Parts: sequence; C-alpha cells; structure tokens
Amino acid sequence: MSRDEPMASDEPMANPARTGRPPTIYDIAQKVGLNPSTVSRALNRPGRTNASTEERIRAAAAELGYRVNPMARALPTGLTGTFAIVLPDITNPVHFELIRGAEQVARANGYTLIISETEGLAEIERETIQTLQSSVDGLLVVASRLDDDSLATLSWVKPIVAANHAAPSLPSVIPDLAMGLTAAMDHLHDLGHRSVAYLGLSGVQINRPRWDLALDLAAARDISAVEIALDAPTVEAGAAALRRVRASGVTAVLAYNDLVAHGLLRAARAEGLHLPDDLSVIGFDDIFSAELAVPALTTLRSPLREIGTRAMQTVIDADRNRAASKVVLPLELVVRESTARVSR
Repeated sequence: MSRDEPMASDEPMANPARTGRPPTIYDIAQKVGLNPSTVSRALNRPGRTNASTEERIRAAAAELGYRVNPMARALPTGLTGTFAIVLPDITNPVHFELIRGAEQVARANGYTLIISETEGLAEIERETIQTLQSSVDGLLVVASRLDDDSLATLSWVKPIVAANHAAPSLPSVIPDLAMGLTAAMDHLHDLGHRSVAYLGLSGVQINRPRWDLALDLAAARDISAVEIALDAPTVEAGAAALRRVRASGVTAVLAYNDLVAHGLLRAARAEGLHLPDDLSVIGFDDIFSAELAVPALTTLRSPLREIGTRAMQTVIDADRNRAASKVVLPLELVVRESTARVSR
C-alpha cells in the first residue's frame, strides 16, 4: 500500500461540528472506515470507485456537511471541479431544460457548472471558450456557431462536448433529425400538402443538416420545398418572414424553432389569415409555450433535458470526453392544432 494512502485510523477524531472547523476527507474516511485516498477519488472522480462504496462516501459527506473546496482540489490534480456550458442565447426557452439536465448531473457529482452566453456570434463564442478554458475542466457547447475544425482545435486545451448539434470530431449529443423530420414531412404529405417552406437560420452550421435532410425528404414525396433564410432564431424574425412565405405560395411551413413558428403564427393572424386552413405550421423543440400558442403548435419534441444530462455525463468522464462519438436521441412529432388538411 502506498504511503500516500494510509488506512483510516481507529482512533476517534473530533467531531468537526463540535470544533467549529469544516469537515475534511479525513473525517469522512474515519466515518466510513476507508482510506482518505479512496474518499478523495470517490468525491473528485465519480465512476472510478465501486458504486456502493461511492454511495456510502457521499452519504457520509452529506451527513458531515462536507463541501468540496475547488481551489484545494486544483492544487494536486490541476482540476477545478468546475465546468462550463456555452450557449448562443440564454433567454431562449429551448435551453432551460438542457441546462437543468446538465446542472443536475454536475450537482450530483459535486461539480460547479457556470453558464456563458455568446449572443449567437461565432467570434464571441470562440473568445468565450478561450477565456473559460483556464478555469474549467471541460465545456458543453450548445448549438455552436463554430465549425467542426474550430471546435476540434479548441478542444486540445480542454475537453469540449457538443450538445444539441453534431460535431464529427468531438463527442456529440443530438436529437434524431431523420426520425423527426421524416415524421413531419409524412404528416404534411398525408394532409395533402405539396409545397413547403423551411424557415432556416442563415449561415449557421447547425442549420445546414436540417435543410439538406428536409429537402431530400420533400423530394422523395413529390413535395416542392423552398428555403427562406432568417437573420435570427426569434419571434420577430418569424413574423418578418410571413411576407416571403406568402409570396412563395406554399401551404405549409417547417420552422427552425418554436420561437420562429410563434412569430409566424402571430403575424399571420394579424393579417387575417385563417389558421391552419390557410397555412399549416410545424415548429421545432416543443418549448413550454408551444401548446399555449394560438393555434396550439404542432412541433418536433426534442429531448432537451436528456441532451443536457447525457452531454454532462460525457464531459465529466475522462475516458470519454476527448473521443469522437455520437449519442442520438429520439425526436418526436407532437401533433396539435397548427396543421390541417390543405384547403387549396
């Protein structure tokens, strides 16, 4: 046995609650009868210790009121116990559940998660990642505006996991676009629609696979498809797109996200269109407001919390956080009131 890993002493230790000092890993080791090194490994590197042993250690730590000191942990290991989640727009409801999933994993494993916004701009995203890398152990990058090569280069410094978008050189956790868009296109085809507009986000990496797949699926069903570019994934951008949607003559729309769909529906009602008879609309993500829209929004339900959970589990795992991989989760069509049989 290494001298660095002495067995926990049989001698009683002073109760930290009575002495007023904060509890240490030695107090926990004494309580559970294990080496301090085993306690440290269980608390600082989850998954490297037997699951039942780790559970005992965490229960003892909680009972004693132990809190990890990130500065102390960083000294011998070079690790801070802090991770970051970098996303384009913190006000977008699509990120709420994803953040919650990641935060729950971080908290359960004794880590701190910080959140940083990039305003949907590639250069700010790059600068943000570079700034954070010195103070975190890894990053979740959500719906990145950077290309795969840029993210791969940045990941040489600290591990990066792509969440809600695919990055071939990195671990990625994504919704199943083929599953969801196939269901959406079949739904529109069954309702008699033969012309569809896709409202996509201009010049953004995450947008291209959606449009390419939608175009192929439409062609296979004898549906004509047109892409209408948006400047931003917002309600305002969706409303502004109505003029071009009407000019295109389509009977149905696939929107980049639910916010865009909300804006389009609102503008259409304001102009006196009868929805969904005059225009069917399908959103993407199934945010909390989708079923509250007028009409209630048919949309693709993305497993946002699970994306956050799985991405966080990957980034804290040193055996997986640098190897390219892809986790694909179900993307399901939720049919509500914003789609109907074509009337013209």
